[in-house]
Amino acid sequence: MKLTTAFGLIAAFVGTASSAAPVSADEFTPAQKQELGAFIKDYLVNNPDVLREAIQALDKHDKDVADAERQKVVTSQSGALFSSKYQATIGNPKGSATLVEFFDYNCHFCKGALPDVTRLMKEDPNLKLVLKDYPVLGPGSVEAAKVASAARNQLPGDKFWAFHSKLLASHGPIGKTEALAVARDLGLDMEKLAKDMESPEVKSGLNEVMQLADALQITGTPTFVLGQDVVVGAVGFDQLKGKVDSVHKCGRATC
Repeated sequence: MKLTTAFGLIAAFVGTASSAAPVSADEFTPAQKQELGAFIKDYLVNNPDVLREAIQALDKHDKDVADAERQKVVTSQSGALFSSKYQATIGNPKGSATLVEFFDYNCHFCKGALPDVTRLMKEDPNLKLVLKDYPVLGPGSVEAAKVASAARNQLPGDKFWAFHSKLLASHGPIGKTEALAVARDLGLDMEKLAKDMESPEVKSGLNEVMQLADALQITGTPTFVLGQDVVVGAVGFDQLKGKVDSVHKCGRATC
């Protein structure tokens, strides 16, 4: 079979595929399949840019699909995401922009993003910050999250920021011991804290965050939610501020 025949087969297949009755691969003879496969292989080897463009197109398609699914979750689960009774809310509770952060106290990149988030809160009096404990980096992270969740009972609203920022800025591995030390330094009732740590409320709150993270396809920390957009990683102050400003302006991270 000549190359022109191979091209003819491809054209026939593509043309028919757009009609109501696509051609089955079984309709090609074994010899046609073998020669067509060899032709396609040679073409891709000699034209690798075609394959690269196809991979890039597939990656973009997958990202677009994932973004669309995430936006649906943001809309359908907005209550749990933006105003859950289990979350820590810092800043202006009625702000026109809300920044949600999924974080882990042992996450190096979350520590790196802390100055950016702190600066945003300081410079933007119309910003609401929602903190979501997402302890995915081991048992120590889970224990620290339990202490933090219990500490919120004694540190409502902005008062919790002192605990959160001090613990997140700590050096070395963070677990129950480190979290309790911060709570003690801030003068919390340690007996009440120990009791609250084991309460069903703490467990329910952490489970809610895990379910939200799964629905949003979050695989790492920090991950931010702004408007209907999900921003993955410590992207820096300028990018975060730009997205926050857009939410103030039009309700979306990109106007």
